Amino acid sequence: MNTLGVIKCKAAVMWEANKPFSIEEVEVAPPKAHEVRIKIMATGICRSDDHVVTGGLVMPFPIILGHEAAGVVESVGQGVTSIKPGDKVIPLFVPQCGECSSCLSTKGNLCSKNDIGSAVGLMPDGTSRFTCKGKTIHHFIGTSTFTEYTVVHESAVAKIDSAAPLEKVCLIGCGFSTGYGAAVQTAKVEPGSTCAIFGLGGVGLSVVMGCKAAGASRIIAIDINSDKFAKAKELGATDCVNPKDFKKPVHEVLIEMTGQGVDYSFEVIGRTETMVSALACCQYNYGVSVIVGVPPAAQKITFDPMLLFTGRTWKGSVFGGWKSKDSVPKLVADYMKKKFVLDPLITHTLPFTKINEGFDLLRTGKR
Repeated sequence: MNTLGVIKCKAAVMWEANKPFSIEEVEVAPPKAHEVRIKIMATGICRSDDHVVTGGLVMPFPIILGHEAAGVVESVGQGVTSIKPGDKVIPLFVPQCGECSSCLSTKGNLCSKNDIGSAVGLMPDGTSRFTCKGKTIHHFIGTSTFTEYTVVHESAVAKIDSAAPLEKVCLIGCGFSTGYGAAVQTAKVEPGSTCAIFGLGGVGLSVVMGCKAAGASRIIAIDINSDKFAKAKELGATDCVNPKDFKKPVHEVLIEMTGQGVDYSFEVIGRTETMVSALACCQYNYGVSVIVGVPPAAQKITFDPMLLFTGRTWKGSVFGGWKSKDSVPKLVADYMKKKFVLDPLITHTLPFTKINEGFDLLRTGKR
């Protein structure tokens, strides 16, 4: 398999923080042993990508961002047996090596081979497959999908139904799975329960869908942009709250609305203030609050420990708690069986060269 050549293609390179993406010609090296080279057919824009641009999520530059995508396998390196050229696939920013303690535990899904916390920006062997203008370009959390071709490790790719529409199921690579799983997998929302969701971007709306699928009787959607309420209601929200409409803190509003707080709350923004509000608004003794939004770098939370002492549970959720390689093909199969919809999560479809306009739409809340 080492006869494979370098591919020259277009990619959106981020040379430094707080600058626009630059569409460049890059060289993508062939896959090494246990690696897969993918032609990316569709990629979503996620707030986590923007956190890198603004410095909220610290990564090495220059870098090719993007982690929510679907594509077709172009070639495979030596030793790859589970995937072949021509297969439709979704890259996985949370890999599944099948050997580490999290992969072996029924309770865990954050494989130790992930590059989210360490942020090395390289393949598992410590090298990059991307070069541009003679410079090495870093990978982003093992995926790097803002390019026409990428290389991922075999543990970071899932083969999916060949009939799946890639421009829709790419959302299962991050946003949909993250939100939906936070409700059904991490929180394990029960029928008849009450839920509050802070933040109604694509991931927050997916939490709404998960709460509805789990049979929640009351789903309270919270955002400072009231334009998002119509879609939240369409997907299952029973109440919508804009904190700007109230003089008092939003957690007090939610406790008044529900009597003693919600059973489950979800923070899907990535702000420390809303994380504490989400904790405070859930039932004081058995409420569960889940952090879904990526926390900003170098920020700490200060809160009254009595909030936890009375019995609340505070949890985090990465990729919705799903074991990625096992679950992504099943989620795609569920989508094909119409068990959930993805269309409402897609607000704009743009050509790759308009990626900067896409990020402008994200930042203005127009997505």
